[in-house]
Amino acid sequence: MADRWALVRSVSHNNHNHTPMIYYTLTGRPVERPDQDNDVRPPQRSDFPHLGAVLARLKPSPRGLPGYVAIPELAVRSSLQGEFRRARTLLRGGGGGFLGPRVDPLGVDGEPGTPGAIPALSLAPGVSGERLEQRAALLSLLESRQPALAATRVHGELRDQAVVLTGATSGTAPFFALDAEPAHLRDCYGRHRFGQAMLLARRLAEAEVPMVAIHFNEMTVCDGWDTHSKNFEALQTELLPMVDQSLSALLQDLRERGLLDQTVVAVLGEFGRTPRINAAAGRDHWGSCQSVLLSGGGIQGGRVHGASDRIGAYPAMDPVDPVDIHATLYHCLGLDPDQLIYDNLQRPYPISVGRIIDSLV
Repeated sequence: MADRWALVRSVSHNNHNHTPMIYYTLTGRPVERPDQDNDVRPPQRSDFPHLGAVLARLKPSPRGLPGYVAIPELAVRSSLQGEFRRARTLLRGGGGGFLGPRVDPLGVDGEPGTPGAIPALSLAPGVSGERLEQRAALLSLLESRQPALAATRVHGELRDQAVVLTGATSGTAPFFALDAEPAHLRDCYGRHRFGQAMLLARRLAEAEVPMVAIHFNEMTVCDGWDTHSKNFEALQTELLPMVDQSLSALLQDLRERGLLDQTVVAVLGEFGRTPRINAAAGRDHWGSCQSVLLSGGGIQGGRVHGASDRIGAYPAMDPVDPVDIHATLYHCLGLDPDQLIYDNLQRPYPISVGRIIDSLV
């Protein structure tokens, strides 16, 4: 499928630590102390927004759907203690930041396609779809009799969105259910969490949700792609087969449905891995050089941009900053990277400070 995607081989940044680079990769802005790796305070409303939050603001989703879905939500991670877990205290860079709660992600923290994937969207025992619809109509009538404060309006919008997403009311669909998909297609994506997350992403793209982010870091051999040990075993037995299967299925599925030209698929991490192998047969953090795969949405397939040196340590030509990936994605989605968003003090910021990679679009 190399004719359908482009590879950027020279993405480079001078920071090698998880927390600041996750924030930078997802928001395009540095944390306050980018030289430190222990800045794990939870998200703040003063944070810069995730790319998905920007898209949710500037390219609203139809039919009351969320503008930004995260599978799962961006978890707390402390590289000082080697911990990884999903939790309600989330990592900075994954939310709406100063753009507010309307564009925070809807997190699919359970197994994609199962009733427990988003517990808050399950109907309470004894409440049918008809009864839920009657409740919503009554509440709407009561609220129409009094002026709403701004915070109340936001809460009401999110509540109405949740009602739509249950799929229980008339004229709505269970967008997060996968049981309607043919068994052979679910097999094609892979009957594992990542594969079913990719299938769910296709369903959401088909429903015109602007942004679906799949945060992939759950494996048995290694801590996801953080292959400090057993690098080759993890790649051969888990990581590469899983991505090959599910990404291929996604690109093929999007193409067959006529969606690939209007959907951008981006595969990237916060940094690359060291060119040298360590004593545990692993590779460590390396921000100086990594590759990023881009497909669809106007990306010219079958191309390679940039190159590394012979050991993959540093760019040898056409270096690219992660923010240039952002600018290119926004451009493909019909947004000017110089378009402004405003923080809580009404200070203006461009949605990206990067440059568009012209050779790919």
